[in-house]
Amino acid sequence: MSRSVSWDLPEPSGARRQPVRFGYEVLRGLAQVDFMPNAACGLFFVAALFAAGWRYGLAGLLGTAVGTATAYALGVDRERTAAGLEGFNGCLVAVAFAVFLGPGYASTWLMAAGGALVAAVLTAALVNLLRPWSIPTFTLPFCLVASVVTVAAPGFQRVWHEGSSLSALPRSASGDASLGLGDAAHAVLANVGQIFLMPQWYVGLLFLAGIFVADWFAGLTACLGSVVGTATSWALGAPASDVAEGLLGYNAVLVAMALGAVFLERGVAALAYGVVGAVASTVLTVAVTSFFAPFGGHTLTWPYILTTLFFLAAVPSFPRLRRT
Repeated sequence: MSRSVSWDLPEPSGARRQPVRFGYEVLRGLAQVDFMPNAACGLFFVAALFAAGWRYGLAGLLGTAVGTATAYALGVDRERTAAGLEGFNGCLVAVAFAVFLGPGYASTWLMAAGGALVAAVLTAALVNLLRPWSIPTFTLPFCLVASVVTVAAPGFQRVWHEGSSLSALPRSASGDASLGLGDAAHAVLANVGQIFLMPQWYVGLLFLAGIFVADWFAGLTACLGSVVGTATSWALGAPASDVAEGLLGYNAVLVAMALGAVFLERGVAALAYGVVGAVASTVLTVAVTSFFAPFGGHTLTWPYILTTLFFLAAVPSFPRLRRT
C-alpha cells in the first residue's frame, strides 16, 4: 500500500517460528491503521498507545491479535494477514471500546475481544462486496461495529457504566475561536493521535514518528493533512478547544495520506487532490458529529471513509490522477 522501510524478519520457515511471524503481523496490523505495513512503525504505535495509558496499549494489542487470529482461523488469504490488513480494524474497535465504555470493566474487555472478532468477519464481507470496484475496506468495519455498540450501549446495564446516555441535540458552535500558536501546534500533533482516539500531543508525536520510520513521504503527507485540517477548522470559526484537541482534523490526516501517498500515484496532482479532500473531510467531520449527536454516537472515521470513497470513485474522470 505504500513505500516503506522494511524492518521485518525473513519469513519463518518452521512451525516453531510461528509466534514470531504472528507477532510481526500484529505489529503490522497496528501500523495499518495509518496504511503502513511495517513492524517498526507498529512498535512506535504500541509505544504511543501505552504512553496514553497502559490499558489503551493492551486494548490495541488485544484487538489486533484477535482480528489477526480470526483471519488465521477462517483461512483468509495469507498475503492480507501478513500485511496486517486483517488486524487494524480490530485494533480500533478495542481501543474505541476502552475509551467510550471505560477500560476498568471486565465487560469492556469482553466486548473489545468480541467486537474485534466481528470486525474481522465484516472485513471479509466487505472485501468481497467491494472487490468489483477495486475499493478497499478502509476503516468501515471498525465504524460499523463501534457505531452500533456505542449507540446501543446505554440500553445494557452490564455494558454501560457512564450514567445517562450521551445523546443530545446538535447545537451551534460556542466558545473562543481564536487559535494561539501553542494551540495550533498542539492541534497538528493531536490530529494524528485522534486517529486512535488519543488527544495528547506527545502521543500524536509518537504516531507521527512511526509513520516517518515506515515512509518519510507518507509522514510529510500526514503533516500536510494535519495542517490543512487545523487551518480549515480555524478559518471556519470552530471552537479553539475542539481544534486544539484534534477533534476536527484527524480525518483530514487520513484523507491526505490516502489520496496523496497511498491509493493514488504520487505527484503534485495527487497531493493537491489530497488537500482538497482534507478540506472536505474537515467540514464533513462537523456534519457527521451533528448527525450522530441525537443518538449518542461518535464521529469516528466516517468522514474519512465517505470522503475517500467518493474522491477515489471520481479518479477515472481525471486523466492527471491514477490509482496505484
